[in-house]
Amino acid sequence: MISISNKALDKLQELRNQEGHSLQHHVRVAVKGGGCSGLMYDLSFDDQILASDEVFEDQGVKILVDKKSLLYLIGTTLEFSDGLNGKGFQFINPNASRTCGCGESFAV
Repeated sequence: MISISNKALDKLQELRNQEGHSLQHHVRVAVKGGGCSGLMYDLSFDDQILASDEVFEDQGVKILVDKKSLLYLIGTTLEFSDGLNGKGFQFINPNASRTCGCGESFAV
């Protein structure tokens, strides 16, 4: 399962409205190769649920994850930070053995 913090939920709702997405646009979380640690997170809105997707729901938001990415994301919490050390979404991933300074890539 993937969960969403209250701050991340607020920011997702704000972005969904700013970008003109409807409630039919769900949050897609994926893992792709790249970044300084080897793997990168990808976060987007998507109105298509694919047959290969696992679908989770937290705080009324559907989260779509392809099965390959799910192996890396089980137990992850999506957080949002707007502090002095940076602003943006952060993935609190218990499966990551190493993360980069920017928080956008990781290794297992």
